[in-house]
Amino acid sequence: MDIEIQPQALRGTVEAVSSKSDVHRALICAALSDRKTEISCNLMSKDIEATARCLNAAGAGIVYEKAAGKLLVSPVGSSAREGMRGDDREEELFCGESGSTLRFLIPVMAALGKPVCFTGAGELPNRPLSALLSVLSAHGMEFDGEKLPLRMRGRLEPGVYRLPGNISSQYITGLLLAFPLMEGASEIRLLTELQSAAYVDMTLDTMSRFGINIDRTENGFYYTSGTYRSPEQYAADGDWSNAAFWLCADHLPGNALDVRGLRGLSVQGDRAVAEILKKHFHKEHAENTRTIDVSEIPDLTPALAALAVCTPGTTEFVNAERLRIKECDRISALHELAEALGAGASETASSLIIHGNARPEGGCSIDSHNDHRIAMAAAIAASACRNNVIIRGAQAVEKSYPHFFEDYRKLGGKADVI
Repeated sequence: MDIEIQPQALRGTVEAVSSKSDVHRALICAALSDRKTEISCNLMSKDIEATARCLNAAGAGIVYEKAAGKLLVSPVGSSAREGMRGDDREEELFCGESGSTLRFLIPVMAALGKPVCFTGAGELPNRPLSALLSVLSAHGMEFDGEKLPLRMRGRLEPGVYRLPGNISSQYITGLLLAFPLMEGASEIRLLTELQSAAYVDMTLDTMSRFGINIDRTENGFYYTSGTYRSPEQYAADGDWSNAAFWLCADHLPGNALDVRGLRGLSVQGDRAVAEILKKHFHKEHAENTRTIDVSEIPDLTPALAALAVCTPGTTEFVNAERLRIKECDRISALHELAEALGAGASETASSLIIHGNARPEGGCSIDSHNDHRIAMAAAIAASACRNNVIIRGAQAVEKSYPHFFEDYRKLGGKADVI
């Protein structure tokens, strides 16, 4: 689907969608719990659907009631500890394009001890897994390769897990979620400093709400005992990552947006967008030169880059190397987006530099690269351009925010399917 954006001010109130990161974790914990759980969730994105689909294949019962805005989760049950459904049939777990689904569930399914084959679409088969598979192989698992389709056999054993913390926090989350499914204590010892630590904080917070407490150590995490216990009702946070696009749009000339449904005390690391906007992009005294370290907040970069394109001065995003292994190479894609709209841009292996102006020329076509955040970034920046902008592959927003363009139009934006 291609969409043409006609520049237009965005004004009004928008409700933050439920946090995809929070719902992923809550679904897994609920599926492994002792009784049913009701999770508040005001949207079903492709990524959340992927996690629900895989858990259903594992024997859970997950139903989404759209009108009520909630997920009803019946747990896998005690038979899961005996190999999910109690036999050796291989189950296919199709993860779509969701890296969180894949990386969280590989350790969880390994701990459950059922032969499975993980499959995926888009760029997911090319995203790295070797560090995770290596550490699991040292604890009782066998894999037939390092990419999708990925078959695994064996049953994960408790013990000490040593792995780097600077590759993906999703590896850490997957292991933590798996620990309560094994008999005995287990420990994670990080070989490097943990990046995107806030995502692990979110995991620990969700697990604690399901009765699992993990101790922090000097260089990792330690689990002793406990089983998942449902809180019966679970309220998902509003998503700071997706709300960031509206918060950034509010800082563009002529816009006036009120974003509701966000919790200031959320453990989501992307809540940092509020402070970044206040420090670097305040409407009355925006800095001419800005340096933003995105090592802990990589998912905020597309929204902030859209704002940077439309803000006079230079913005440098540093420590951004992990953006190259997301749904697409986001450094390259954002560089391309900025130049197409009429801003200056350059990149290094780990940084992106944008030289913006208040009214970019536009009058161009932007490739989403099948990346939801690139598509949303293009829409926000296009609203402030001089000429119309076409977004190719705009349906990519379905991955995390299916009704993004509906909300865009409700706020006065002009977005027509062509």
